[in-house]
Amino acid sequence: MSVTATDTIELTPPAQVVSKVQKQSVPDDQAVPCEDEQTTPEQSPLKKGTTAVIFASITGVTGISSLLAGLVTVVLPPMAKDLGLSDAVLLWPSSIYALTCGCSLILSGAVADVVGSRFMYLLGCLLQSIFTLACGLAKTSFQLLFFRALAGIAIAFCLPSAVSLITTYFPHGQRRNFAFAMMGAGQPIGFSIGLVVGGILADGPGWRVGFHIAAAINTVFLGLALFGLPKPADPTRLSLGRLRTDIDWPGAIILSTTLGLLSYVFAVLTGSVSSIKSATNIACLSTAIALIPAFVFWVGRQEKLGRPAIIPNSLWRNRVFTSICIDVFLAWGAFNATETLLTFFFQDVQHLSATQTSLRFLPAPASGIATNIVMGLAVHKVRADWAVIVTMAVSSISPLLVAIMKVRAPYWEYAFPAIALNAIGPDVLFTVSNLVITAAFPEKTQALAGGVFNTVAQIGKSVGLALSAVIAGTITMQSGYPEKHGPKALMEGYRAAFWFILSVTAATLVVSLWGLRNIGKIGHKRE
Repeated sequence: MSVTATDTIELTPPAQVVSKVQKQSVPDDQAVPCEDEQTTPEQSPLKKGTTAVIFASITGVTGISSLLAGLVTVVLPPMAKDLGLSDAVLLWPSSIYALTCGCSLILSGAVADVVGSRFMYLLGCLLQSIFTLACGLAKTSFQLLFFRALAGIAIAFCLPSAVSLITTYFPHGQRRNFAFAMMGAGQPIGFSIGLVVGGILADGPGWRVGFHIAAAINTVFLGLALFGLPKPADPTRLSLGRLRTDIDWPGAIILSTTLGLLSYVFAVLTGSVSSIKSATNIACLSTAIALIPAFVFWVGRQEKLGRPAIIPNSLWRNRVFTSICIDVFLAWGAFNATETLLTFFFQDVQHLSATQTSLRFLPAPASGIATNIVMGLAVHKVRADWAVIVTMAVSSISPLLVAIMKVRAPYWEYAFPAIALNAIGPDVLFTVSNLVITAAFPEKTQALAGGVFNTVAQIGKSVGLALSAVIAGTITMQSGYPEKHGPKALMEGYRAAFWFILSVTAATLVVSLWGLRNIGKIGHKRE
């Protein structure tokens, strides 16, 4: 079976390229219809109240998970002191959540497409409330890490299902665009609010209160989703036969294992560079690398035989799809690393309290809200390639400013604009990438499409933070300052990391200029 590359095909909208890819790479009698080809029941326009409930529920639940990530970042010191977390596992309350979430997204998305996205979403919301409350009640470090791991799996149920719910409830057009923009707003805004709330709680009532508040708010959104999300006209019936035959279980297991091992290695590296010398870590990294060609071979075989393939190899021959995934990987890595390192900079270099540190991140949610509202309303009016290129260029100013910042530089001169500009590019890319990626998958596998996006973003965040931490730690230890934990030595390491982040952000411009050229306008209403 021959496959014709589509690198030279221009598209408006992106689904046209995918349609050509699928027609060329799969025999006619085995072809899976793409969005343009599928015959789905006409979607009746939803009432404004129902639309608002859907927006609030999806934005709220995904935002709560990011809020907890920001909260944990700030409250790590008092949390470690209360539970006796050693330096070796100091970052694991954050890392283990990302680890279990990252390796569960693809599989949970595939399952949601079979059992129903609404059911999977509500189940994930319920579990997230339970495990978040359990984290606040944890008495030992083991209990905290265990419940954070389970919470990561719970949110992995929600994120791909939320993408599928958006494409189910809203046809192509402005409401779908705005729904993706609002979902995108929930993540960076939630993270920034988590930093602010965490700082206030760390210096006041204590870190446990943050988990209790998050669990309560998440439960409110669960109730909103339970009674407000419309039930499907043709509900999916749970079938063990479909679970067995409609999901590429071997491919999903191979990919999840690979992602889990890689996430683990990068999480360990974030805490200590020398840990890569451990026999266990070398074995994990070697196994993950060996599984990558095994996965490519397996899904290629599945595709050739006309069987379900978790992520068909032919998709990666689509220039736009591949470029968008690379952009998401790089942009989320840069965004997450910038905010995390700035948190350390304020506390370890400028010796600010947790509250003072958190308040400095207030420009981020304000900037995120404005960017996503504008993007949701205007994405179908502007060329998607230029929207990504221009806004990522604006976000590249953020690591540049903090890279040249001095230890005692005034907040308003460097840090304020850096924080305000950091999320603009990723916010715009979130809406564009979800529209492109969901267009690349058939209607019946939209949750899997959401799993692909969130997996790429999650792994990007892990890799970006790990590499930035390794660079900062290495340069600090090699600095000529005798006090390696002093502000000047630490700043030298952070400055090197920010220059690295700048290069990562700049790489998205190169990828976009080549891979997204002439993509045109997306998000149009289709007849």
